[in-house]
Amino acid sequence: MKPLHRRATLAAGYALLTLGLSGAALAQPNFPVSPQQRSTAQQVAQAGVPLSELAPNAPDSHTVQRGDTLWDISKLFLKSPWRWPELWGMNLEQIRNPHLIYPGQVLVLEKSGGRARLRVGQPAGEAPPSNTVKLSPRVREQLLENGAIASIPLHLIGPFLNEAVVFNAGEMDESPRIVATQEGRVMASRGETAYVRGDLKGARDFRVFRAPQPLLDPDTKEVLGFEGVYVGTAQHVRDGQGRPGAGSAVVPVPSTFSVSSTKLEAGVGDRLSPVPQREFAAYVPHAPNKALGGRIISVYGEALVAGQNHIVSLNRGARDGVERGHVLALWRAGQLTVDTTTTPKSAIQLPDERHGLLFVFRVFDRVSYALVLQVQEPVQAGDRFTQP
Repeated sequence: MKPLHRRATLAAGYALLTLGLSGAALAQPNFPVSPQQRSTAQQVAQAGVPLSELAPNAPDSHTVQRGDTLWDISKLFLKSPWRWPELWGMNLEQIRNPHLIYPGQVLVLEKSGGRARLRVGQPAGEAPPSNTVKLSPRVREQLLENGAIASIPLHLIGPFLNEAVVFNAGEMDESPRIVATQEGRVMASRGETAYVRGDLKGARDFRVFRAPQPLLDPDTKEVLGFEGVYVGTAQHVRDGQGRPGAGSAVVPVPSTFSVSSTKLEAGVGDRLSPVPQREFAAYVPHAPNKALGGRIISVYGEALVAGQNHIVSLNRGARDGVERGHVLALWRAGQLTVDTTTTPKSAIQLPDERHGLLFVFRVFDRVSYALVLQVQEPVQAGDRFTQP
């Protein structure tokens, strides 16, 4: 993709994310759109997609089904699904917000002048309207509600939005901690009581983490952050109050919590971190607008290798230009082998081979988390990724 064309694609993606949203939503930092980006998006929409970029078996139309995602639909029409902003940007008048596409809508692919454009068609069995109607979905502040399809399968990453967290060095040292469990038990399970000391800062719903583990850059061995070992969630029941002790001393009474969910049993010493406010910003699949490369730090959880729909951590973050929604290419390292056709035989290095795609869904300063969208070979720590 040419640089200018790629910038147009990205600008279209950002602009289309905001079209149709309220002024309140536009004011949020998750939706940056400059006049130049909006102008570029409109140019892309007018131009459409070159026929050469369509998938070999792109259908003339597609009726949106429950369970569809924008990624799935884009794969039907385009060779490169991450270029979907061009697909959904073909018709800004009818598809003003690509995150509000609904089951039952018919998407029709029109081809003319060497370009392709998308329009919303009439569902089968329905008579065409007698009057002009606005075909774009209604304006909403919150995305993906009332049956609107998602960009990617959100159920695959939803559980990790709270679980996969990277902390800075010492960040958890002053956080609230579990100091005792119900009836002196060693561990606490779901529904049981835990006692907590520390400044709750007015929060009532917390995630529970065990001692964070360092994330090391595969190349430099530098510590990029500390991945919290997710234990579960806990809810505040009541505050503790100091009680008079011997003499004038006051014996502190910890706050009471109920363990609401567990992935691991909660124990003494585990730390609490407030549950973050839910984010409604949609995930916009798009390629980076500049060269970007790095390595996989680890496979999330206890597995040694990852396959499709697994989560991996990357040694690049916001400071490196990584964004939520970035689609990245996975590369398998070329093997060191021997050329037997020469005398004497000589060692040769086979080239790296691209064998999968990643989708970034969580970004920290120096680390990101990505979903393995598709892959041909098992993925492991140290594997390389680049822009697609």
